Amino acid sequence: MSALRGRSWPAIALAAAGSLAQAQPFHLPTANRALFEPDGEERFFVGTVGKPWTSGTFGCVRSDGGQMHEGLDIKCVQRDGRGEPSDEVMATADGTVAYINSRPSLSNYGNYVVLRHEVEGIEIHSVYAHLRQVREGLKAGEAVKAGEVIAIMGRSTNTREGISKERAHVHFELALLMNERFPGWYQKSFPDQRNDHGQWNGQNLFALDARLLLIESHRRGHNFSLPEFILNQTELCRVLVRETDFSWLRRYPRLMERIPVTVREEAAGYEISLNFNGVPFRLVPRASAEIKGPNRIQLLSVNEPEYNSNPCRRLVVKRGGRWELGYAGRNLVELLTF
Repeated sequence: MSALRGRSWPAIALAAAGSLAQAQPFHLPTANRALFEPDGEERFFVGTVGKPWTSGTFGCVRSDGGQMHEGLDIKCVQRDGRGEPSDEVMATADGTVAYINSRPSLSNYGNYVVLRHEVEGIEIHSVYAHLRQVREGLKAGEAVKAGEVIAIMGRSTNTREGISKERAHVHFELALLMNERFPGWYQKSFPDQRNDHGQWNGQNLFALDARLLLIESHRRGHNFSLPEFILNQTELCRVLVRETDFSWLRRYPRLMERIPVTVREEAAGYEISLNFNGVPFRLVPRASAEIKGPNRIQLLSVNEPEYNSNPCRRLVVKRGGRWELGYAGRNLVELLTF
């Protein structure tokens, strides 16, 4: 299978029924604004022990490039008399509280909050982890406004090594929810493993690069477009699935490309573009006549330079000179279409 080479796409039909509210910019979740300052990233990010600040950013930045980090580890700027972080953690955008974990022993995220946002017809979730405490009385279903305090920064986690005072930070993500049926898929796929967080298990949240999103949102203000940002992801690979009824289609219709043939004939499957973190950022319906081969899941193409730059998810592997979906890639597609 040949590597993908800069294929151009038809225009994406983004119009949705009814008018959509003007996009709101996303806000930084703490008072640390060094991300927007010249040469400020070293003052904004916290690296892992003995590593530079870049290991606290998004991407294949852990274990010498072999491990994915889906969030931003944002450095504290305020401490109490004991040297503990005391920064207020704020909602990045208007939304509602989707989930609160207040039992740090149940997650390496420690105490964490997930907010749900609706921006230009896109459902996106923000995650705030390693909190000292969640705001008293905050509960699932409660509406919050951008900039509203939801917690205090801490260093809670269930990992053996813990988080030192020097590395105190909030782990912040902006992610898309893969499938609300995650609990059923997880029980079927991993029957001997616990799932303490239902659909809000971190394995069901696929993050975008929040650093790039925040910078672009800050730069463009109300001209920032979340659908445009998502659709402009770099493609790692493209897969075809013989499935026509899965929750991603209903949750993210603005990521679906519309082409004339599907107006005349009902789709028999979908061609799906994945970025290197596994986010399905573009879906193209395909008629039965366009689908070749009997397999329910087919790997169509791989962007080899992108894989070489960002291999840590191991969604695809090359065996005998031929690309195929790896274990992680097949699991991802199975979850997506469950």
